[in-house]
Amino acid sequence: MPKRRIAEKLKSVHTLFVIATPIGNLEDFSLRAQRVLKSVVLVAAEDTRVARLLLNHYGIKARLASYNEHNRSNRIPEILTALDEGDVALVSDAGTPGISDPGVELVAAARSAGFRIEPIPGPSAVVTALSVAGLRAREWYFAGFLPRAAGDLRRLLEAQAKRSEALVAYEAPSRLRRALSAIQDALPERRLAVCRELTKIHEEVFVGTASEALAHFSEVRGEIVVVIEGRDQSAEAKPVQQNEAQISEASAAREVNLMQAIGLTRAQAAALLTARYGLSRRDAYRLWLEALNEKQSPAR
Repeated sequence: MPKRRIAEKLKSVHTLFVIATPIGNLEDFSLRAQRVLKSVVLVAAEDTRVARLLLNHYGIKARLASYNEHNRSNRIPEILTALDEGDVALVSDAGTPGISDPGVELVAAARSAGFRIEPIPGPSAVVTALSVAGLRAREWYFAGFLPRAAGDLRRLLEAQAKRSEALVAYEAPSRLRRALSAIQDALPERRLAVCRELTKIHEEVFVGTASEALAHFSEVRGEIVVVIEGRDQSAEAKPVQQNEAQISEASAAREVNLMQAIGLTRAQAAALLTARYGLSRRDAYRLWLEALNEKQSPAR
């Protein structure tokens, strides 16, 4: 085929743009996303009412069609027909399409039909929650919504007890306290973050244990992302052979005295002992309290 004809054929292939939309604050919407939405022949939206509010905010006039979990089987052929006419955009109610919503089926169908798929990145509740949680999350995995069935939730949390990766999941406000109770049972000492209404007026990020979160949250409203820290492998380091570099617990206890003398907090001292000697956080706290009690005891 001559080069000119190949170029003409490629030019005629239209694009499905997968566009991330604000998760709360309408200002979190890229200029590129706005430009593309003004040019497409159709916007496939999870909820056309929500999408219309966003488009009106930016003065974008576009044809809308609903595409959601309930009508996706009927809508996919219609959207593919629209792609024969021009470019189409896919948007969800909030965040990046294709994550815990039916966008994945449309993307797969459009690609199979030979259309181009182009992402326009932007807001994501998952990544936003990880960025503000302040927990160990070099590696993490996304579990979607936490399981509704108590047995499934328990098995997920039991597996999390053995994993070093952080777990990120969505949860409905009506089920948050139930989920926190299950986490308290399975992972009583594990830190977590409950991120609520991210980027919105009533944004809140709570970090602590599940029992502390239960005491904090009574009535819960808004959209929620939960981040559960993974197992702390450094605290479970295997003991090394006896050698000159090894420091016994007695030596660590003497170092605690020095740490207290120079004004370190208990948390700071525990972090240092855990990192240097492989002590568990519980043992580090025990050494700290023993050193304090020894100082406070009357001389004999």
